[in-house]
Amino acid sequence: MKLKIFLAVFATAFACSITNAQSSKTVLTIDQEQVSISDFEHIYKKNNNETTITKEGLDEYMDLFVKFKLKVMEAEALGMDTVQDFTRELAGYRKQLSRPYLVDTELLDELVQEAFIRQQEDVRARHILITVVVNAVPSDTIRAWNRINKLRDRVLAGEDFETVARSKGGSDDPSVVQNGGDLGWFTAFQMVFPFEEEAYNTEVGKVSDIVRTRFGYHFLEVTGRREARGEIHTAHIMVRVTDTKNKALLETGKTEIDAVNQFLKNGESFESLALKYSDDESSKSKGGVLPWFGSGKMVEEFEDAAFALEKDGDISEPFLTNYGWHIVKRLGYKKPQSFEEIEKSLRKKVSRDMRAEVTKTSFIKKLKSEYTYRIFPARVNNLRIAANSIDSVFQKGHPLVISKTSNLEDICIPFEKKTLFSIAGNNTTVGEFVEFANTVKIRNIEKGGDAVIDDLVKRFSDEKLIAHEDAKLEEKHDDFRLLINEYHDGILLFELTDKMVWSKAVKDSVGLVRFHANNTNEFMWGERLDFSAYTCKNSQIASKVENALKNGESIRELRKSMLKDQPLAIKIEEGLFLEGSNNWADSLFVAKSNGSFDEGINIIKLSAGGDAIVVMDVRGFVPETPKTLEEARGQVIASYQDHLEVEWVETLLKKYSVNVNEEVLYELID
Repeated sequence: MKLKIFLAVFATAFACSITNAQSSKTVLTIDQEQVSISDFEHIYKKNNNETTITKEGLDEYMDLFVKFKLKVMEAEALGMDTVQDFTRELAGYRKQLSRPYLVDTELLDELVQEAFIRQQEDVRARHILITVVVNAVPSDTIRAWNRINKLRDRVLAGEDFETVARSKGGSDDPSVVQNGGDLGWFTAFQMVFPFEEEAYNTEVGKVSDIVRTRFGYHFLEVTGRREARGEIHTAHIMVRVTDTKNKALLETGKTEIDAVNQFLKNGESFESLALKYSDDESSKSKGGVLPWFGSGKMVEEFEDAAFALEKDGDISEPFLTNYGWHIVKRLGYKKPQSFEEIEKSLRKKVSRDMRAEVTKTSFIKKLKSEYTYRIFPARVNNLRIAANSIDSVFQKGHPLVISKTSNLEDICIPFEKKTLFSIAGNNTTVGEFVEFANTVKIRNIEKGGDAVIDDLVKRFSDEKLIAHEDAKLEEKHDDFRLLINEYHDGILLFELTDKMVWSKAVKDSVGLVRFHANNTNEFMWGERLDFSAYTCKNSQIASKVENALKNGESIRELRKSMLKDQPLAIKIEEGLFLEGSNNWADSLFVAKSNGSFDEGINIIKLSAGGDAIVVMDVRGFVPETPKTLEEARGQVIASYQDHLEVEWVETLLKKYSVNVNEEVLYELID
């Protein structure tokens, strides 16, 4: 945790890249390493909010920056950047930070905007589904395709959609029995992405094209559109009806809900009635309160009744759903949020949704063009032949083996050494692919060797393309290079500063004692009042306390003797008090300044304390005195750390040559 805080505050504040390959002018040279003015300007502006850059501001920041870079260089000189823990930690950070750079950012932005626009509108649709698994063999896929086509043709020819959906050989969606294919209202992210695409791209009253999802083949008819409703918070009372088609049960439930409704109109609280009469076990103990919900989260009748309530506190009349009779109360409402309010959460949703595959596919396509990706189809075909020649290929214990047969091209160069594909002139061989294929989990085994090989080649080449791009991120994106350097320098600085300053100050007990002894004037108690205040329950107890003080007896022993019968008889406040640390002491500090201070025993009647009386034993003021090491340990350690850091920086300044090009630096002044 300490390291994360340090990285966020210290490394971000001072980190910058050192490079010999910058095209801009050099502003700082430490030994042979240089910092460009462009890099310095970037980090300076990142961490200074002043609208005007001044000479004083630049000088102050450069002083801090030099000290920072000296410490990082010392860590590198000690080889701390080569130890396994460091390289592993930095690699972990780099992996996280690289993710936003390994997608099609332009397309990602478009998809985020599109998702926001779609969330401003609800769509209602009904669909027909023919199920087929994602990795279905071609014969099953064709059979499913033919079925969905015939059903769609019937709808396009004028047959009633619901009738077709419910018919023999109709929709495979189990819910069709109840809803006739009607999915109700929904918005972005509530359906799988390909289905959502068709729904939002189809006009009301029109039938969509056939769409493939992980569930199978669908086509849909859009039956309505409306503005997004936002979210609503409600409570409800429900009288359950086990069969809403049974007239007797329906009327019995209606009688009960009407009685509850009358109680509400007579002024009884909604919460108490929910607890007494609601059949919803999950909400009745909470006064009927339900979680926030928006479109598509509740049955339509419930949703419509809730959103029809105009203000918080409004209560509906009884209404019926397929669960029974309800009364709903509005507790809160949120209108649809602005893009700025939900952009961050939208990006997360897009990155986890099937939309992420769209951005990845687009990104791979761009990389193939940028890096002149080339694949050798004949060698892919030979791999298919090799895979199909083994009945159990890719099953556990049966790896892909390249046999030396005549159909594997010429034999001048072994087939496994031939190039399968190339990226920016870097060749990947058949042998490398085979090694990859035999170490990964195989998909689509049931589709046969051809499909498996094609999938594996795509996976392997995609990984290689991403890895090639990842290796070039620092070169292509200056902001990424600077960010990685921040983490690089921050981790090193944390480790070495901990060793040279933080932990050393805590562990170096001899040095700490010596530092305290040499700097006692820095750790002083201010003037303190030595007194005791005894707040007594009544005048009788106050008299006992006063007499005990005069006789030199212990008030604590007196209090102890009263604890059983009168545990609150005496409250004790005693010790040495600085001004501002105790109200009674503060009144005596004021008295001293007014010249009305008296030592000894003082009796005070509390004006607002009933019979309570305060007996004060004032022993006098103690002048400023040094704190012991134990009394000032926290202060001493902090000061010792500052002392160690100053000494350390002075040593580094002697070890490394530092040259600040002020002429270049001051070019940043506005």
